[in-house]
Amino acid sequence: MERWGSSDWATGWGPAMLTTVDAREIYALCSAGFVERVHAVGDRWADPTPLPGWDVRELVNHLVNEERWTPLLFGGSTIEEVGDRFDGDLLGTDPVATVDEAAAVALAAVQADGAVERTVHLSFGDHPGREYAMQLAADHLVHTWDLARALGADETLDAPAVAAVLDWFGDTESLYREMGVIGPRVEVPATAGPQAHLLGRFGRSV
Repeated sequence: MERWGSSDWATGWGPAMLTTVDAREIYALCSAGFVERVHAVGDRWADPTPLPGWDVRELVNHLVNEERWTPLLFGGSTIEEVGDRFDGDLLGTDPVATVDEAAAVALAAVQADGAVERTVHLSFGDHPGREYAMQLAADHLVHTWDLARALGADETLDAPAVAAVLDWFGDTESLYREMGVIGPRVEVPATAGPQAHLLGRFGRSV
């Protein structure tokens, strides 16, 4: 799986506009799961992750980068207006505290009144905030597994979040793969559970 920045992930692609799933709730579940794993890192920031070339600190920094973008894009900023202000290391000397603060600010932006209904300006056009929230939720969810695998922690993901992201991803998988932001699909047995199918579609070998 190749590395991408928040602006690359926020493509705005994916025709499925969720109407029955509360994207705000799914994002909250996925964010909380990631934060929980961050609190288990301890002194293992340099440990390798399943993502080639990424250690734990780089993985966590990637999500904090996304969370710094989130309130600005929901607030109406364009990719060009945000620019490169969040490039580089964002974790500082207290990574866990940084994660807690960034996650809270991003969650507030997603859950603000009207956020998922308003238009956000993404890399490939203007789209409802609901779609952007699901993109962010998916990234948090899958990277929760990456972090758990790196730490030898519990790899079980929130079941309702997995089901919602798996359903949403059905219409976006081929487009993400064409962009190179996910690796080749890993086939899993038909009898495998939703989590295994989701991770396989994101190129993870479980």
